[in-house]
Amino acid sequence: MSAHRDSLSAGLLWTAPWWIGFLLFLALPLGMSLYISFCDYPILQPPVWIGAENYAALARDPVFYQVLWNTALFAIVSIPICTAVAVGLAMLLNQQVRGQAFFRACIFVPNIVPLVATGIVWLWMLNPQHGLINQTIAAFGARGPNWLDTPLGVLASLVMISVWSVGSGVVVYLAGLQEIPEELYEAARLDGASRPRQFYHVTLPGISPIILFNVIVAIIGTWQIFALPFVLLKMTAGPERSAYFYTSYLYDNAFRYLKMGYASAMAWVQLLIILALTALVFWSGRRAVHYRAG
Repeated sequence: MSAHRDSLSAGLLWTAPWWIGFLLFLALPLGMSLYISFCDYPILQPPVWIGAENYAALARDPVFYQVLWNTALFAIVSIPICTAVAVGLAMLLNQQVRGQAFFRACIFVPNIVPLVATGIVWLWMLNPQHGLINQTIAAFGARGPNWLDTPLGVLASLVMISVWSVGSGVVVYLAGLQEIPEELYEAARLDGASRPRQFYHVTLPGISPIILFNVIVAIIGTWQIFALPFVLLKMTAGPERSAYFYTSYLYDNAFRYLKMGYASAMAWVQLLIILALTALVFWSGRRAVHYRAG
């Protein structure tokens, strides 16, 4: 018994940096935010318990429903497009061609650029008069739109930036493609399978666990989008509040309106939405995702 206690003490001591950090920087803030979500807390005064009033106020808030719709629409549009582009680029980069390492690096570079710098670069690229995109369109005799002046243009701009930043997903897909046994492709070719059928019956099942992982990461990322619309639209909500996303409204409630209790309630609702969507993806992927044995 003494030896067991000594082993437990030694284990707790060696893992102390992790569990102390977990308690101080995750468990304690989570508990405090949950408590504050049931309070009226204007930051400069002590929190006052008001029960579930913050959650009831969310249900009556039309802006809350608008940011829910804006965020959901962005997720619905951007995630499938980014997934398809990332898989396609990974398949291209998996080919044995000269300069393969250079092309792989080019795809990944946007992911190491800070989000604020990315926003500033895209502000110039989307400029209706002098931006690179509209100048390219003008070279073909057409006139480019004012990208950030319409709801559709804002959505298209954010999706373009998301596609530009798929490098990290491409790297993961590329690793998954290289793990698919070549024997499976040889067997498919012997059976007369064309390239599209090889992709559908060999490639997609082989990388399906990675698609599941990247889709879940993308869901979390899209429901937390903040920096890019903040920089692109200079702290405004965009035309018709089309760029007013969930985290933007949460930030405004917490730090502009000093309604920290309301913002904490929004944060917990956001967590529940992400957990529900993650569970839905896992459930819907039970038959579509194939895991290789051993």
